[in-house]
Amino acid sequence: MQIAFTFQGVRCRETIPMPPTKTAQKELTLKRQAILYEIKTGTFDYLKHFPHSKKAKEFRKSRPDHYTIGEGLKAWLQRIQSKCQLSTLRDYGSAIHYHLIPKFGELTISELTAISIKEWLAELPISNKRKNNILTPLRQLYEEMYLDETIDKNPLDRVKNLPARAREPEPFTADEVAKILNELDGQERNIIQFAFWSGLRTSELIALRWQDVDLENNRIFVRQAKVRGHLKGTKTSSGSREVKLQPSAREALLSQQTTSRKIGEIVFNDSRTGEPWKNDQAIRKIIWMPALNRAGLKYRNPYQTRHTYASTLLSRGENPLWVAQQMGHKDWGQIRKVYGRWIPQLN
Repeated sequence: MQIAFTFQGVRCRETIPMPPTKTAQKELTLKRQAILYEIKTGTFDYLKHFPHSKKAKEFRKSRPDHYTIGEGLKAWLQRIQSKCQLSTLRDYGSAIHYHLIPKFGELTISELTAISIKEWLAELPISNKRKNNILTPLRQLYEEMYLDETIDKNPLDRVKNLPARAREPEPFTADEVAKILNELDGQERNIIQFAFWSGLRTSELIALRWQDVDLENNRIFVRQAKVRGHLKGTKTSSGSREVKLQPSAREALLSQQTTSRKIGEIVFNDSRTGEPWKNDQAIRKIIWMPALNRAGLKYRNPYQTRHTYASTLLSRGENPLWVAQQMGHKDWGQIRKVYGRWIPQLN
């Protein structure tokens, strides 16, 4: 048997598992009258009357005093599946399932307050940058509901992002670069030498293909990156770029092509397996850290090869805007901010 009614301008029809008897019809009539009264008085709870209804779950979202934050976050994550890179979805999923739902998941949308978020953030033993990233899914969910007029105010508007201190670049000196390279040979030396003289991120290095190398015109094209084992586009639209080959970078490619060009399309491979590197962390653990230890140098992360490239070019007087383009920055503002002390004209 079915019961029909109109709720929030939508015609609804729900099936009730009852035998078609006179008694059942009478009960159904009474139930419909009760529903109509609750709709009129603004107390109707769709999910309470029809707990297994798909339509009930849709209407539940429109009731911020009934719809939980956990439900909202899971639904939001589903909606963005086709819009985000896999690595971004993993980060959002981690923030939602390991931080936001355990803390706020049982609260309804209307119960969340700015002070409860601030107090929670103050207790989290992680960096400000990570805290800001964790809040991103919650911010986007509430912004979406505010724009849809499901809620009248957004508590996240009163929670500012925390100041995240950028790490100071620690580029290597020419002597330190030589010490590191002297501890390496073969493909391992090639990839690190190329990193120092190309400015590519490690994720871009391990995704570089021979089809993107143009030795005849002394350039390469950065078109993709490999993050957590998956190929994707560059970090930003400006990240897709043409990079002029410095002499040492060209030398590394010439050495590398005798080894890997016959194997496949990827330039730099894991010398132990002959296969492309799975992720950038493997480079750090297998090549980078042991080389620094053998060279007797304090640990600095592989990203410092990129800092070394930038500071070296700027110190010798290269145009900061050109350096920014080589590194995949939209403009030279970031270059000025991060590498200002290596730009002669600013000093």
